[in-house]
Amino acid sequence: MPNAYQNMTDAALDAAIAELEAQAADLRALDLKLDMARGKPSPEQTALSKPMLDLLTADSDLSDQGVDADNYGAPDGLPSARALAAELLGVDAANVSVMGSSSLNIMYDCVEHGYVHGIGGEKPWCQQGEVKFLCPAPGYDRHFTVTESFGIKNVPVPMREDGPDMDVVREYVEKDATVKGIWCVPKYANPTGVTYSDEVVRAFAALKPAAPDFRIFWDNAYAVHTFDGEGDELLNIFDALAEQGAEKNLVYEFASTAKVTFPSSGMAWVTASPADMAELRRAFSAMRVSPEKISQLAHVKFLKDAAGVAEHMKRHAALVAPRFALVEEKLSSGLGELGCATWTHPKGGYFVSFEGPRGSAKAVVSLAKELGVTLTPAGAPWPYGEDPEDTNIRIAPTYPSLEELGQALDVFVVAVKLVSARLAKAERA
Repeated sequence: MPNAYQNMTDAALDAAIAELEAQAADLRALDLKLDMARGKPSPEQTALSKPMLDLLTADSDLSDQGVDADNYGAPDGLPSARALAAELLGVDAANVSVMGSSSLNIMYDCVEHGYVHGIGGEKPWCQQGEVKFLCPAPGYDRHFTVTESFGIKNVPVPMREDGPDMDVVREYVEKDATVKGIWCVPKYANPTGVTYSDEVVRAFAALKPAAPDFRIFWDNAYAVHTFDGEGDELLNIFDALAEQGAEKNLVYEFASTAKVTFPSSGMAWVTASPADMAELRRAFSAMRVSPEKISQLAHVKFLKDAAGVAEHMKRHAALVAPRFALVEEKLSSGLGELGCATWTHPKGGYFVSFEGPRGSAKAVVSLAKELGVTLTPAGAPWPYGEDPEDTNIRIAPTYPSLEELGQALDVFVVAVKLVSARLAKAERA
């Protein structure tokens, strides 16, 4: 359906463009330097976890259920850290390894394991010719970068309001043995904010891959990051697998405390079937002696259990929710009646996914940069940065202050309006 600019007379459209160009000139003169490029916690959010830094002192007991946190050992992590991770994901702690501070690092290591050593007794992917990964898009750019770095072919899969298009996923996975994995952010997906429906989760669990070394990379990064009411419920993928009957080696699930406590200084973990975890432990043992157990001990003392995490995340929500409300307010008031854009309305996570007119995203991001606002590069949520319609922009509202966010959104709205009006004029040329 045509938007408001496309419905204007030539004279009215020219006048609108002139007015918007004047607004852009005024904004440019402010010499703003605002950043909405990445989904980072604000300083106020990281400050919520600073009391954790006082919990361990030189006099602290650094033992945990018979494991010394201040020495080698326990390559799977402290027992209490594994128990906390297991409780948050609803899995058996025996099938959890807590290591490092970045779940993305663990994902990379799992891809590397498949590529160099092979999964489930199959040949290494590097010896199998062309290898593919499915990439729900728009999706998380850093996922796509991992597989691209190995020369694995990233294949986009459409995202719907309830998750990836499972008809497309099923067609690839069950008929093409070169498909070795799929990237998933199942709750409050990056960038759409979508939570996979029970039907989609069960469809994943029911997959019958053509490749025995196919794995679902289930990045549950935002499992506890609700900021709107009770939020969304995500069906436990391992419960869905159990419904299938026989044990299946199908899923690697990842999560971390990156946006719960301190990015780059938290805990990260992986869980999978017993057989897959035994294989991953053997693979990881060649590169790891033990993880950062003192950090794990501090985290467990601070967060305690799932209930403690939930209380902590309520404090995060009090800071995050107003920012997302401001996004909704600014976009609705500035663009709502023009019909030139749509955007998502997530209940959790860190992003809003914005869709402008066809052919607009790169121009909007470029113009916003000229006016002093840095956004995620257009196309980033697609494999190889190639958004086929050039419509999608990821908005990351958490890091700026509310005042800065308001300014950035005002710039963004003007950029969207001006680019949309210019496109409408170009269509008439």
